[in-house]
Amino acid sequence: MTGRSGTASAYLISRERLIRAPAERIFEVLATPALHSVIDGSGTVRGEQPKGPARLSAGATFGMEMRIGAPYRILNRVVEFEEGRRIAWRHFSAHVWRYTLEPRGNGTLVREEWDGRAVPWRIVFRLMGFTRRHPESIEETLAKLEAYVLQQGGAG
Repeated sequence: MTGRSGTASAYLISRERLIRAPAERIFEVLATPALHSVIDGSGTVRGEQPKGPARLSAGATFGMEMRIGAPYRILNRVVEFEEGRRIAWRHFSAHVWRYTLEPRGNGTLVREEWDGRAVPWRIVFRLMGFTRRHPESIEETLAKLEAYVLQQGGAG
């Protein structure tokens, strides 16, 4: 089940999904750069760059192989980190990808947010169509995250 949580602006896009698995198991997937391409719903994340951390932590930097039209590489830094509950990263453009996990009974409410509110030139995101595409991409990412977590460990 994917829900839309309240968004403050076109530059804060948020979706959530109740996943029948413990927060710790879900967090492990999110904190593992090698799995980001597996759960990516946008089709842009192709894989991790070598020499990065196997698992993310506060302040960690990690590179990803990307493709939007043409292939490129991006370097991210973890800017929010609370073990098992919250992880967020950003790169040079200042927008943040954030995941928050809230235990709910025998499952976890997972919220994914794309936060571009701090980007001075954020209108470019809108002109390029990112703000229109991100809701669907986030929903697809949450669905892939759920499928991966349940396939790896079964229900909570």
